[in-house]
Amino acid sequence: MLIRVLVFAGIIAAAATQVPALLDMQTATTEESPTPAVSAPQQVSAASLPHGSVLLPAGAGGHYQGDFKINGRPVEGMIDTGATYVAINESTARRLGISGNDLDYRYTTQTANGPSKVALVKLDRLEIGTIRVRDVDAVVAKDSALNTTLIGMSFLKKLNSYGVESGSLRLTQ
Repeated sequence: MLIRVLVFAGIIAAAATQVPALLDMQTATTEESPTPAVSAPQQVSAASLPHGSVLLPAGAGGHYQGDFKINGRPVEGMIDTGATYVAINESTARRLGISGNDLDYRYTTQTANGPSKVALVKLDRLEIGTIRVRDVDAVVAKDSALNTTLIGMSFLKKLNSYGVESGSLRLTQ
């Protein structure tokens, strides 16, 4: 279990170093001409895919992001195949109805911002498009340690398949 937490900590550290660069890319301008804002990647129309499939185009920096629903509430998330668990921060957990009283921050992880405590939780359901997965293991990190939602292997391993094709990530249930 400690190994999983340490792997997760490495993923958080990597994500924490990359997210500011992604934000800078979206807002960067030059003196000669402004760079157009990069819009968040959108899921391919569900009408063009079979039921239980979602196609996520690569966004800035080659990351795959999408509009998920966790416990029925919308959350933007980034696919992270190197993360053992789905990872959310405290603010997102509260929005999802996970009470701070229910969180036991007994695991310590090392992030780019230093040591951070995480709590293990179970999400009732995680959805994207027509894909619905129940009972997904996740960790909750302090807001200062994680500013995005990472969709890790605890979700992906419950799918029939996932893989990159023509620059997009296909998830299939």
